[in-house]
Amino acid sequence: MSVTRHYDREFVRTFFTSPTAVDGEEDSAKMLRSAGQLRGLQAPDVWVPDNEDATAPNMREEGVENIIDVVSEQGADFPGEIHPRVVWHRESPSTRYQGFQQMLEIADPENGAVEHIDGFVIPEVGDIDDWKKADEFFTIIENEHGLEEGSLSMSVIVESGEAELAMGDLRDEMGKPSNNLERMFLLVDGEVDYTKDMRAMTPTGELPPWPELRHNTSRGASAAGLIAVDGPYDDIRDVEGYRERMQDNRAKGMTGIWSLTPGQVVEANTAPLPPKTGSWLLEAGGQEVELEAQDGKQVYDGDDLSLEADGDGGYVMRAGGERLELDEDELTEELLDRTAYIPSMNDIVDSMEEFEAAKEAGKGAIAMTQAATLVIDGVEVEVSKDRMWDEATYQAAQTPITLFQDVYEHRPDQHEELEEMYGADVVERATAVGN
Repeated sequence: MSVTRHYDREFVRTFFTSPTAVDGEEDSAKMLRSAGQLRGLQAPDVWVPDNEDATAPNMREEGVENIIDVVSEQGADFPGEIHPRVVWHRESPSTRYQGFQQMLEIADPENGAVEHIDGFVIPEVGDIDDWKKADEFFTIIENEHGLEEGSLSMSVIVESGEAELAMGDLRDEMGKPSNNLERMFLLVDGEVDYTKDMRAMTPTGELPPWPELRHNTSRGASAAGLIAVDGPYDDIRDVEGYRERMQDNRAKGMTGIWSLTPGQVVEANTAPLPPKTGSWLLEAGGQEVELEAQDGKQVYDGDDLSLEADGDGGYVMRAGGERLELDEDELTEELLDRTAYIPSMNDIVDSMEEFEAAKEAGKGAIAMTQAATLVIDGVEVEVSKDRMWDEATYQAAQTPITLFQDVYEHRPDQHEELEEMYGADVVERATAVGN
C-alpha cells in the first residue's frame, strides 16, 4: 500500500486552541473573535475552536453558537485551516451523540460557517472501531447537509493506550469500502489524559515526557500519510523549554505542536524553518555551545574548555578536568570531533543548487566543504570537513526546504515576514529549488 495524502498541507506547525465560550464575559465569544483575527506569524496553521476541554460543560451549547457566528463572520479571511474540536469519548455513547449533534449544527450550510470549516477534531478516541464510529458520523453529516463525502477532514487526539495501539491499525483500515477514513488529517498527542489513562506517576506530579508516545504518533502518521502534532506545553513562560521540546520532536519527524498562546504560535511557526544565518557549535562542558561570529571567525568565550600554545609547535587543551597535549594535526582532529555546523537557509539552498548542477552534469556524488577559523583563548585553529552529497543526502536536506515551500504556498499572509527574515533573493531561490 503506497501512502497517499488526501489534503493540500504536507506540514502543520501550529495547532492553536481557543475557548468557544467564556462564562462571565459580556461577549462570551471574545477569545474566539480575537483568535480569528490573528494574521502572519501569530496566526496558526490550524485553528481549533475548542468546545471540549477549553470550554466549561455548561457553556458548550453557547460555544456551538459562537463557533457558527465567529466563523461565519471571520472564517473567509482567516489564513489557516479551521477545525473545531467537539466532545467525544470512547466509553460514553451519550457523549459521542453530543459530539455528533455539535458537528451537525456547525456543519449546517444554512448557518453559514461550514464553507470556512476544514474539518473537526475528535478527542478521547479509543480503538480503531471507535475511530470508525466517528467517521460514520462525519459521513452522515455530509449526506444530511448535501456536502461531498470526505469533504470534512477528521483529526483525532491520542489520549489513551487504546488510541495509541489503534494507530498501528489505521494503515490497513484506510481505503476499505466500509469506511471513509481517508478523511484523516492530524494525529495529535494529548499527554495529560494519556498520563491519566496509563495511571503514570512522577515524584513531582509533573507530566512524564512520553518520548515513546511522540515517536509512535510520528510513526503512525508517516505510515498512514498523515501529520503528527505534539500536545500542549503548558508552562507558557518557559520559552526555552518549548523550543527544546520542538527540537526533540523534529528529530522524531514531528513538526507540529499544540500552541496555547499567540506567543507560542510565533515560536512554533518559526522554529522548524531553517535559520537566517548559519552557526558553529562546540562541545564544551558536556553540552554544545554556539560560537560567536566575530570578523569572519568563530570565537569560544566560555570557561569549560581552554587552549594554549606550548611554544614548541604543540598545544595544551584542558576540558572537563582532562589535560591534553596535542600537535597541530591532533588538535585539528580533536576540534573537528567537537564541532558541528547548523546551516542557514541560504547554505541549504546553495548546497542543493550545487548538487542539482552536478547531477545535471552527470555526477552522482560531490563533496561539500565546511570550513571555519575557531578562536579559543586567542589561539586560532583552521578546521574544515568534507561531506559527501549523493541523492539520499539531497533528499534529506530537502525536508526543511519542502517545509518552507509548503508554508510559502499556503500562508501568503506570512510572505512579507519571511522576506524580512531571509531576504527576497533567498526566498525566491528557496521556493524554486528542488522543483
